[in-house]
Amino acid sequence: MGVKTDIEIAQECRMKKITEIAKVAGIPEDYLEQYGNYKAKVDYRILKDMADKPNGKLILVTAITPTPAGEGKTTTSVGLTDGLRKLGKNAMVALREPSLGPVFGVKGGAAGGGYAQVVPMEDINLHFTGDFHAIGAANNLLAAMLDNHIQQGNALGIDPKAITWKRAVDMNDRQLRHIVNGLGGRMQGVPREDGFEITVASEIMAILCLSSDINDLKARLGRIIIGNNYQGEPVTAHDLKAEGAMAALLKDALKPNLVQTLEGTPAFIHGGPFANIAHGCNSVTATRLALKLSDYTVTEAGFAADLGAEKFIDIKCRMAGLHPSAVVIVATVRALKYHGGVAKADLNNENLEALEAGLPNLLQHVSNVKDVFGLPCVVAINAFPTDTKAELDLVEAKCKELGVNVALSEVWAKGGEGGMALAEEVVRLCEQPNNFSFTYELDQPVQDKISAIAHRVYHAKHLYMLPQAKKKAAEIEALGYGNLPICVAKTQYSFSDDPKLLGAPKDFTVNVSNVKLCSGAGFIVAYTGDIMTMPGLPKVPAAERIDIDENGVISGLF
Repeated sequence: MGVKTDIEIAQECRMKKITEIAKVAGIPEDYLEQYGNYKAKVDYRILKDMADKPNGKLILVTAITPTPAGEGKTTTSVGLTDGLRKLGKNAMVALREPSLGPVFGVKGGAAGGGYAQVVPMEDINLHFTGDFHAIGAANNLLAAMLDNHIQQGNALGIDPKAITWKRAVDMNDRQLRHIVNGLGGRMQGVPREDGFEITVASEIMAILCLSSDINDLKARLGRIIIGNNYQGEPVTAHDLKAEGAMAALLKDALKPNLVQTLEGTPAFIHGGPFANIAHGCNSVTATRLALKLSDYTVTEAGFAADLGAEKFIDIKCRMAGLHPSAVVIVATVRALKYHGGVAKADLNNENLEALEAGLPNLLQHVSNVKDVFGLPCVVAINAFPTDTKAELDLVEAKCKELGVNVALSEVWAKGGEGGMALAEEVVRLCEQPNNFSFTYELDQPVQDKISAIAHRVYHAKHLYMLPQAKKKAAEIEALGYGNLPICVAKTQYSFSDDPKLLGAPKDFTVNVSNVKLCSGAGFIVAYTGDIMTMPGLPKVPAAERIDIDENGVISGLF
């Protein structure tokens, strides 16, 4: 009998009814909206009833720069939470919803792995409770109302060549990046260039994840800028009278989703912006709810600490008034050897020289968390059977030099039991004082804020903003939006904007090609390198391995 796959492990789990999980979490049934036996939405209005209850501790799980060798943030987040509960702590996990793009593209699923998963795994990876469909529908309603307005006489004087709002679909579909629509004659619309973003890159996704209630959601939707009129002035969704109908489509999507881990730990999974092209965090509402219901809330931010963690702190924590107590940085010996120049096929062999060459990537992320963000952290080594004692000892020694402990995480193989050592260190760190701080101040000029991220977090030598980016930054400041935080769109595979620069590169330049105002979400996007908001499928997509039999049993999701 071979090693069980993630989906086989998940399918063997005897899940508890979601009403039981709600009781464990302390959620009254009046606030529970069931989606079958094992999923439910929780009415966010419960937060008003718990307003006087103190928040628990907030723990962020982040990682080193990702590699094809894998790191395991979600697996670690789930196993850590189960481990905290095995220590007798009241803990919950708050995660992002998987996008169908990566599920059918590269990943084949994103609900943890091994014995540290959230379930029902198949539902979570495929449609779930329909949140992403609602977000795509709201996005495309605005696009339809925009084009219809132009077709029906264009009273607002919208310049078709100055439209910035794109359509959205939750799929990796490069064919839709650049299109021309409205062809076929006068009654088929006004011809213009257009394009699609993947739903997780839509501003609607960011708005949903940062909104506190339906009124805040409507206000943010109304502030969305869809383009300019012929005078060069911005036109908003409110000008098109679109925000009410958009909010109606999103009324259920705004409510966090409650599920469980394999060990019956309550888990919120809500929202899913990518961290390389958006802000990379689950919803503020889900995080706030978990903080009220538990003593320890574990959450993750997408990709590495230079992307997800930076945006979690500089955007989400700043907007929501959150204060993390500790950070877990996930790494694998295999991934560090990859950063040290070892080919993927050779990662199972002990190689202390390559490991030492790759360690600066981890150490730079550790230094950023401690010295830039002012937070205590622990390195979680996601264990692989091929890791040798000498390799693990080397990682521990190098981290100790920075005053950071290392915990071996065996959650993939052992679930919560394999996360207890990590959980003990996290509990210890949560009691340590910290000097939590942001990368920049909001009142700095836009270029200075981007520069602070490039130099302090990425450790770039230079920042170069193309003339178009400088012009856009000046326009944003002239409109009165210059005091918003920055959301850098950058490759996840390097500290730099060049995915081929592994490890901890020095003497590089970050190139900002354009700047975009997301006035509804409340941040400014800086585009670097060749980053795109619509990914494509790989040569061999994960979709080729996914199947379902006559009994409805799905295979191929991991």
